[in-house]
Amino acid sequence: MTPAYVVKLHNSFTRRLDVLEPIVPGQVGVYCCGPTVYDTQHIGNFKTFIFEDVLVRTLRFAGYKVKHVMNITDVGHLTSDADEGEDKMIVAMRREGKSAQQIADFYTAKFFEDWDKLNLVRPDVVAKATQHIPEMIALIQVLEKRGFAYASGGNIYFNVAKFKPYGRLAGLDLKKLKAGARVNVDANKKNPYDFVLWFTKSKFAGQEMLWESPWGTGYPGWHIECSAMSMKYLGEQFDIHCGGADHIPVHHTNEIAQSEAATGKKWVSIWMHSQFMMQNQEKMSKSKGGFMILDDLIQHSYEPACYRMLLLGSHYRSHLNFSWEAMDNAKRNLEKLKNLVLSLKEETLKSGQAAAQDPDSDSLDQFRNAICDDLNTPQALAHMWKIAADKDLSSAQRLGLLLTMDRVFGLGMDTWEAGSEEIPAEVQDLATRRDAARREKNWAEADRLRQEISALGYLVEDSAQGAVLKKMG
Repeated sequence: MTPAYVVKLHNSFTRRLDVLEPIVPGQVGVYCCGPTVYDTQHIGNFKTFIFEDVLVRTLRFAGYKVKHVMNITDVGHLTSDADEGEDKMIVAMRREGKSAQQIADFYTAKFFEDWDKLNLVRPDVVAKATQHIPEMIALIQVLEKRGFAYASGGNIYFNVAKFKPYGRLAGLDLKKLKAGARVNVDANKKNPYDFVLWFTKSKFAGQEMLWESPWGTGYPGWHIECSAMSMKYLGEQFDIHCGGADHIPVHHTNEIAQSEAATGKKWVSIWMHSQFMMQNQEKMSKSKGGFMILDDLIQHSYEPACYRMLLLGSHYRSHLNFSWEAMDNAKRNLEKLKNLVLSLKEETLKSGQAAAQDPDSDSLDQFRNAICDDLNTPQALAHMWKIAADKDLSSAQRLGLLLTMDRVFGLGMDTWEAGSEEIPAEVQDLATRRDAARREKNWAEADRLRQEISALGYLVEDSAQGAVLKKMG
């Protein structure tokens, strides 16, 4: 298949806009660093996930066949992102008095509940770290055989001095870095920037999740997880690797080192990174406290699509400072767009027409050029509003164009119906949670949520697309 459009993307590795040229023509392999499931993901985390969703939607819009792989980290991610501190799962176990498996299962389910509320397309492959231990062990063994790994203090480390291009993604020069200048020195390491491939039980006695390995009972380091899982599903070389900008100096730098050391090949063609959601001029993060989750927005009467609209108005490579004023503006824009789409649907229905299935390509050119130019969503939105106001186009044409553009925006325009905007966000949230409970065959929870919805004055009718809500009386 030959893609219809040229896509240019900012490559963090080359520090320029690169034309996407897939390894396999017409097909794109995309790997995204997923959540560490020790707590609810905050809206800053979802800034990255929504950017990745827009990327995948854009590639498919441009005519590519995409294989989207995302990991779930349920072991090995330490509180420092490097080799210091505790496994985040242990921190959560102590906080909540639950097992590691209970913690992982609960927060994975919560993550995908929020994912669905935000109308993100599910990845083609969701890979849990704990289900890929054999692949990680095998990759470490390859690194040992090639002379890039060594044992010290009971752990297996990657020797960064053996990998000459180390640090190119982050612009690091290993020769100029001094021990202790930017990292805590581990006496077991030959170089302070060496990193753990496999921890033994001796490293953290409180670790609950342990596996047998050639080096003793233990568990994997965080970085080896993504290398092993991405190569299992996308091969030793693939097209795009995504994540937050905070992953550049440590996690992604170490992923490149171990992957290319193991294969002797260039691993990833294009690296893409989303900048931070800011709060009070600082990066929103759990470690600093004060972070906000999607449920907080819903409780403030913002439906999830409002947050998506907020992010679409800012480029993914720009910092975005969260404010309630910005959310109010996004809410007004979403309501304006909903009213327009509903009006066009009504006019089209009355005229006996249907939304144009193949809308005028000339009208889409500017939108297409913007979105295929490093996902320029602010410009793409501007072109959307221009088309929406173009009275030279029929209602059917405008509706068709808006629905086509929403294949990238992901606001869910095709599901908007008259009256749906009047349903409170709290009720919509309960309905979404009930849909999730039904998918998991948790009938008792689904029934309890139905009763909550009824108490708020709404009836629930089940359909193949999910719950349909109707006001009582």
